[in-house]
Amino acid sequence: MRVLGVVLWSLGIVVGGLLLLLFLMLPLFSSRDPVSVLMSMGIGAAIAFPACFVYLWVPVIVDRYDPEPWWALAMAFLWGAITACGFSGWINTINGGIAEGLIGKEGAEFVGAVISAPIFEEATKGLFVLGMFLFLRREFDGVVDGVIYSTFAALGFAATENVLYYGRSLQKGGFAALGVTVFLRGILAPWGHPLYTSMTGIGVGIARETNSTFLKIFAPIGGYCMAVALHAIWNGTAVLSDWFKTPELFLLLLPLWFLFLLAFSVIVVLLVRREGQIIRKHLQDEVLLGNLSREELELVCSPFGRLKAFAGRGGAKGRRFVDAASRLGLSKWHASRAMQGKKMTISADFIVPLRQELARLRAEIHGGR
Repeated sequence: MRVLGVVLWSLGIVVGGLLLLLFLMLPLFSSRDPVSVLMSMGIGAAIAFPACFVYLWVPVIVDRYDPEPWWALAMAFLWGAITACGFSGWINTINGGIAEGLIGKEGAEFVGAVISAPIFEEATKGLFVLGMFLFLRREFDGVVDGVIYSTFAALGFAATENVLYYGRSLQKGGFAALGVTVFLRGILAPWGHPLYTSMTGIGVGIARETNSTFLKIFAPIGGYCMAVALHAIWNGTAVLSDWFKTPELFLLLLPLWFLFLLAFSVIVVLLVRREGQIIRKHLQDEVLLGNLSREELELVCSPFGRLKAFAGRGGAKGRRFVDAASRLGLSKWHASRAMQGKKMTISADFIVPLRQELARLRAEIHGGR
C-alpha cells in the first residue's frame, strides 16, 4: 500500500506540475510584454514563499508529541503547491469560461469564487490527507495529524496562489496594488486555506481514530463539506462587498473570522494535549515492564521532551528515543481500540519492533555515558 501511495503521489505531482506550468505560461503567451509578466511573478514568488516558510513553523511547533516525518510534510507541501494548484487552476478557469458564456462576467465571477474554487480547491488539497489515511497509515494517527498534513498542503497551495495574485496586482496597479494584496492575503488572512482544509483533516482524522463504519465514511465527507462552506463564505463575502461597493460587509466578517480562528487554534492545542495524555496512558505499563523508567516516561510526555532529549540524552539518539516511545504509545492506543471493536489494525504489527528499537536506543544512550 505504501508503494502504491508513493506512485499515485508521484503521478499527481508530475501531471499537476505540467498543468501548473501551462497555467503559469498562459499570461506570458497572452501578454504583449511577457518579460514584465515574468518579472512580476518573480517578485510575487520572492514575497510569497519566504513568508510561507515562516508560517510552516507554526504547525511544526504545535505538533509536540509525535512530529510527522519531514518527508511526509514535504510531500504534503509539494502536493498543495503543485498538484492542487495545477488541477484547480484549470478546473476553475474552465468553469469560469463556461459560466461567463451562460450568465455573463459578473455571474462567472460569483460561480468561480463561491462555487468552483471552494469545491475543487478543497477537494484537491484534501486528497493528500485522504491518501495518507489510505496508503501511509503508519504516519497518520488521528485528528492532530490530519490538521498538520492539511495545514502543510494548504500553505503550499496558498503560496503558489499568492504568486499569481501578487504578480497580477503588480501588473495591474503597480506596487501600491501589490502592497494592498500582500496585506490582505499575506498578513491579514494567511491562515484562510489552512483553516478550510483542516476541516477535511479533522474529518479524516476522526475516521482514523474511530471504529464506527458510519464515521469512517461520513466524517471525512462532513469535514470536506465544512471546508467548502467556510471557503465559500469567505469568498462570497469578498465578492458581494465588491459588487455592492460595501467594504463594511467584509470588515464585519473579519472580527467573526478571527474569533473562529482563535477558537480553532485553542481546539488544536487541546487536541495536541490530548495526544500527550494518550501517549502517557499507553506507556504506563512499559514502566512496569521495565522498558521505560518513570523519569523517561515524564521526558517522553513533556511538550519539550524531544528538545530535552536532544540536549541532555545523547543528541539525535535521545530524540529518536522519544520518537520511538511516542510511536509505541500511539500504536498501542490504535491496537487497543481495534481490539475493542474486534477489528484488525496495522498498528499492532509495530509494537514489538518499536519496543526493540526503544531497548536498542536506551542501551546506546546509557552505554555512551
